Amino acid sequence: MSDSLAAVILAAGQGTRMNSDLPKVLHPLAGRSMIGHVAAAVAPLAPAPLVVVHRPGDDHVAAAVPGALGAEQKVARGTGDAVRVAMAQVGAAATVLVLYGDTPCITTDTLRKMLDLRAGANAPAVVALGFHAAPPNTYGRLIRGANSNLERIVEARDAGPDELAVTLCNSGIMAIAGDRLANWLTRLGDDNAKDEFYLTDIIALARADGAACAVIEGEEAEFMGIDDRLALARAETVLQDRLRLAAMAAGVTLIEPAAVHFSHDTVLGRDCVIHPHVVFGPDVVIAAGVTINSFSHLEACTVAEGAAIGPHARVRGGAKIGAHVRLGNFVEVKNATLASGVKAGHLAYLGDAEIGADCNIGAGTITCNYDGVDKHRTNIGAGAFIGSNTALVAPVRVGAGAMVGAGSTIAGDVADGDLAVGRAAAKTVTGGAQRFRDRRLARKKQKG
Repeated sequence: MSDSLAAVILAAGQGTRMNSDLPKVLHPLAGRSMIGHVAAAVAPLAPAPLVVVHRPGDDHVAAAVPGALGAEQKVARGTGDAVRVAMAQVGAAATVLVLYGDTPCITTDTLRKMLDLRAGANAPAVVALGFHAAPPNTYGRLIRGANSNLERIVEARDAGPDELAVTLCNSGIMAIAGDRLANWLTRLGDDNAKDEFYLTDIIALARADGAACAVIEGEEAEFMGIDDRLALARAETVLQDRLRLAAMAAGVTLIEPAAVHFSHDTVLGRDCVIHPHVVFGPDVVIAAGVTINSFSHLEACTVAEGAAIGPHARVRGGAKIGAHVRLGNFVEVKNATLASGVKAGHLAYLGDAEIGADCNIGAGTITCNYDGVDKHRTNIGAGAFIGSNTALVAPVRVGAGAMVGAGSTIAGDVADGDLAVGRAAAKTVTGGAQRFRDRRLARKKQKG
């Protein structure tokens, strides 16, 4: 399909209601930008080229879509003008698919239905995507003829009472015959309430030329446009629900589905159990049989089979958690590899480290990885025991089977099988506590 399909994503809207310095279509949903979701939906259809129409100075919007070509709409003159701007990049595609960067809930299946209709026998020149919504609303209306073919699209602000009563609404997404689109674009007028060139007017032009136009219907949520933060939140809910359903269909148990937040690329193996209030950032891959307990946050990491994470654990970028590892309350792991069977049950920070199989990491242990200038690594051999409240000052190595006593600060290597204790000597002052209190009380009384 790549030789016959071009896709144009319109992303030159002002987005003023977002009240943001970030271009509207770059706001994230489920760990990916709005326009990224649109591009991901069209990617399996292999469009060549994929063109992103953007505002002046917003070249980074097109750059956010891998492989896309940018086209600048210098003056905002409507959707028809925006597609006109893209035509120099489109080439001789049989079909031009027009999408919107702020409709992130669109799916590949729906787009494929449009293209299948365009590719069929006696294919219509234009296929529009529509949905039913109860009036009153501000959507354009799809007006059908007696044979159910699409006759015209009327913007709500230009519609009369009879047209506003129509419930079949326009999503704006169209698949258009490439060999006819340029001609229709040159014939667009701006005699409307906004003095703009509406892409929707090509339906009337196509019908005047005797070309057939058709409608594919979908669900309203799929065509939700994002204009403000409330709509952004609603779209997040739609996408999260899809991700949750997909996870459960793949054999994952979500104890309270609505309380789990996914990224668009989260991978979970069969028989994982995810407890409430778990957050997955981007680039997380979880193997089969893993349990993730409540209030844990994972991002850019891998977790091997049978591991148990949390509650209240944080697994950060570059972490590789081995099979049957146990990470408990308030344990943070960053850029570290934990081999199989490692146990870190409480209150630990394990950053920039290699930790061998079956090590035990005591509560309060930290790898002191940063010296104020550079990061350094800690290497702990298999079967080592690290006592509670240990500070491992990197770069440092604790050998296989070695032991470190609780409360130690270890700044030098510990050989395999050795015992290291680095505590300061304790000093006991007989009666010192009472004398201290007496002095403080006397001083306080003098001040009072």
